[in-house]
Parts: sequence; structure tokens; C-alpha cells
Amino acid sequence: MSLSEIRNSADARMAKSVESLKAGLAKIRTGRAHTGILDHVMVEYYGSPVPVSQVANVNLLDARTISVQVWEKTMAGPVEKAIRESDLGLNPIAMGDNIRVPMPALTEERRRDLTKVVRGEGEDAKVAVRNLRREANETLKKLLKDKEISEDEERRGQDEVQKLTDRYVAEIDKLVSQKEAEIMTV
Repeated sequence: MSLSEIRNSADARMAKSVESLKAGLAKIRTGRAHTGILDHVMVEYYGSPVPVSQVANVNLLDARTISVQVWEKTMAGPVEKAIRESDLGLNPIAMGDNIRVPMPALTEERRRDLTKVVRGEGEDAKVAVRNLRREANETLKKLLKDKEISEDEERRGQDEVQKLTDRYVAEIDKLVSQKEAEIMTV
């Protein structure tokens, strides 16, 4: 394995960690409605759990209301129940085959709790990036031990991996601070 392969592998895996963080942060609600909030809500459909988006159209009515239009009238009850029983704290209102999901305003205490969750997600992503740095450095040390690279090349490789790590940690910090600001705005 060459130095560039090690660097490129670490770069790609660190980028995946950041993408995973972005997906995790998107699920944390901020008081504004967005259709992605219902992505992980599962509903029982002919004996198998499926996401709400596979049995209904999910749209925004306004900034604080989501509309769920079920395709089969018999699914309205199970979809409403699944949304109500999810960990999102939402209270859907059924109107025939259409379900309205108003987003409740967040209290100050709840906003602070959500910022703690966001910081925790950010810290998990940083740990993942640092673990990838450690793996890359171990690979470099193994190549040096096997005399496939020189000490200078190993040092240069470690410096490049550290620069990658610093860049991704800074990106994670930026994402976390943006999400915290979004949550704290009323």
C-alpha cells in the first residue's frame, strides 16, 4: 500500500464520517417542519415495518406543519399511530386519508437539551475521525517496520493524515455550531 493510497483511504472514510454526522443532525428537529423528520418513523404495512414515505406522500403545508397523504385509506390509522408513538413528540391530526402533523414550538429547556445532543453527535464524529487517523498511522508504522517506506516518508505520511484530521474536525465543529445556532433561534 502506498502513501497516497493510505491518505486517499483515510480521506474517503473521514468524509463518510462527516456525511453520517450531517444525516444525524438532519434528524434533530429545530421547531421548523421538514419532511425528513419522518424518515425513520416505521409503520406496519402488510406485516412488515416500512418508512412512512413508502405508504404516503409527505409534504410541507407551511413552516410548522407537515402533511401526510396516505395512498390507501386503511393506512391512515396505522400511520397516525406510528407518528404519535415515535420518539419525536409529535401529535398528528387525522382528517380522512390526510394527516396533519403540527410541529410544536420548542421550550428553552428543550432547546438546551437538543444542543447537548448535537454536541454529543459532533463528539462521536470526531472520535470516528481520530480512530481513522490512528488506523492510518498504524498502517504507516507497519510499512516502516516492513522496510517498505523510509522514516521520512512515514513522517510525511503522518503529517498529511494529521492535516486531514484537522480539516475534518474543523468541518465537524462548523456543522455542530451551525446546528446549535439553528436550534437556539426562536
